Amino acid sequence: MKEQKDIVRAYQRYLKLQRGYSANTLDAYIRDLEKLLNYMEKEEKHVLDVQLEDLQHFAAGLHDIGIHARSQCRILSGVRSFFRFLHLDGYREDDPTELLESPVLGEHLPEVLSADEVDLLENSIDLSKWEGHRNRAIIEVLFSCGLRVSELVHLKLSDLYIKERYVRVFGKGSKERLVPISPKAIRELDSWFVDRNLMKIKPGEEDYVFLNRRGAHLTRTMILIMIKQQALEAGIQKTISPHTLRHSFATALLEGGADLRAIQAMLGHETIGTTEIYTHIDMSTLREEILYHHPRNMLFGRTKKEED
Repeated sequence: MKEQKDIVRAYQRYLKLQRGYSANTLDAYIRDLEKLLNYMEKEEKHVLDVQLEDLQHFAAGLHDIGIHARSQCRILSGVRSFFRFLHLDGYREDDPTELLESPVLGEHLPEVLSADEVDLLENSIDLSKWEGHRNRAIIEVLFSCGLRVSELVHLKLSDLYIKERYVRVFGKGSKERLVPISPKAIRELDSWFVDRNLMKIKPGEEDYVFLNRRGAHLTRTMILIMIKQQALEAGIQKTISPHTLRHSFATALLEGGADLRAIQAMLGHETIGTTEIYTHIDMSTLREEILYHHPRNMLFGRTKKEED
């Protein structure tokens, strides 16, 4: 029988080379898989001999030791990915996870900011401070483009197509997508670039859009702290984070009547059964959806769709 450690290494190569997952995503998948492997080692079972009943006991054990339902779902999703790989690569003739159920999640409604509340957040920033225009640009780009904070910190000048009003984003698994950017976000970036051009930038950091005082690109934690502090100064009582602005982006579009598939594509979501839908969305139609329905673009006049 194939050595279990060799199978896991083959799975790692599959995630990295065929699925294109980043190092962080790859580590997360393997950490979750190790939970199953450790359990099966105690049960003296090889992964090629695991049956549905074994996985059900493993899932029940996650609940018994107090792991949150949402984390249970994530772990079991990784387990399904592993056994699909074993089946597709010929290690097993079956996939024991086909009938494996995940816990039911209660409805969770994350906080959302309205366009007025985003304005309140931005207007509370002291523009006399060195980082003032930078922080306004960060908040506006997060809201206008719906970026993940990890995507924002790695945003490069070479990813900005200002004339065409697009931003190129590299999301999870290094998947590339194009996101329209609003006129207001462009104006905030232009204001930040005036200050940025006066900075002494560290070698190798020249292409990053957002920099700290030392001329190096920002971290996710820096942006999280900044946004939470700014919410306090703006008197916003909601518990917010960079992801709140991303969710507010999607909610604003949905409430404005944008097509749900267009929103999913703009957010860079990839879920089972929807990936193929994303590949067939016409980019020109997609751009119209964003420019027509997002409140930032409404401030600057409707697109040709309304004129017609």
